[in-house]
Amino acid sequence: MTEVWITIAVLAVITFAFKATGPLAVGGRELSPRTAGVIALAAPALLAGLVVYQTLGARGTEVEFDARLVGLAGAAGALALRMPMLVVVGIAAVLAAGTRAVT
Repeated sequence: MTEVWITIAVLAVITFAFKATGPLAVGGRELSPRTAGVIALAAPALLAGLVVYQTLGARGTEVEFDARLVGLAGAAGALALRMPMLVVVGIAAVLAAGTRAVT
């Protein structure tokens, strides 16, 4: 396994532990709206960070702009237009493949 997959596995276990211990710690009390908002945004923020790392990460400490970034931009545009997920993935794949074919 690569370091990235080990990191993902560890983060998944930590996330599961947080979600499992939350009800035990809070009991029957309700969380404040601010705390509930932070908890709701933690997983999407982590996922966004992993996507950015995998898209722009190169070997070493440099940032690499390549076909992955074009595919991600296409997917973001398709999501902004509220297209179905299958279409979003297809657009990202076609744009990335087309960029790799051209370069």
